[in-house]
Amino acid sequence: MFAQLTSGMDFHGSALIVRAERQRVIASNIANADTPGYAARDVNFKDAMAAARGESRLAPAQPLIASTQRTQPAHIPLGRPGDGTIGETGTLGYTVQTQPAMDNNSVDLDRERANFVDNAVRYETTLRFINGSAKTILSAIQGQ
Repeated sequence: MFAQLTSGMDFHGSALIVRAERQRVIASNIANADTPGYAARDVNFKDAMAAARGESRLAPAQPLIASTQRTQPAHIPLGRPGDGTIGETGTLGYTVQTQPAMDNNSVDLDRERANFVDNAVRYETTLRFINGSAKTILSAIQGQ
C-alpha cells in the first residue's frame, strides 16, 4: 500500500536526478564556450527518463541531439563509467550546431543560457511536486 502512495514520488525522484545531470552538462557547455574545438552536449530527457524507469522506447521521438552510439569497441563512451542513465544508454549526445564558429566550437551561449534557465525552473517545479506529495502523505498519516 505504501508503494502505491509513493509511486508518484519515485517518478519525480527519477526526473530530479535526470534534470540535475542535464544542469551539470549545460553548465559544462557554458564553461567551455571559449574552448576551441569543444563540442556542446545535451541530455535527451525522454530517453533518460525511459532508461531510469526501465522502459524501452519503441519509436524514438525527434532527436534533439546527435546519436552517441559507439561504432567501434575502442571508442571512449560518453558519460561516467557505470552511470546507467547517461552515457551507456545513449541519452547524452552532441547538440546540433546552429552557428558555425571559426574555432569549431559548437556552443551557442544564448541557447545554452536559455536551456539552463528552463531546466532550473523545471527542476524547481519537480522539487515542489515532491514536497507537495510528501506533505499530502504526512497529513494523511497524521489524520489532519
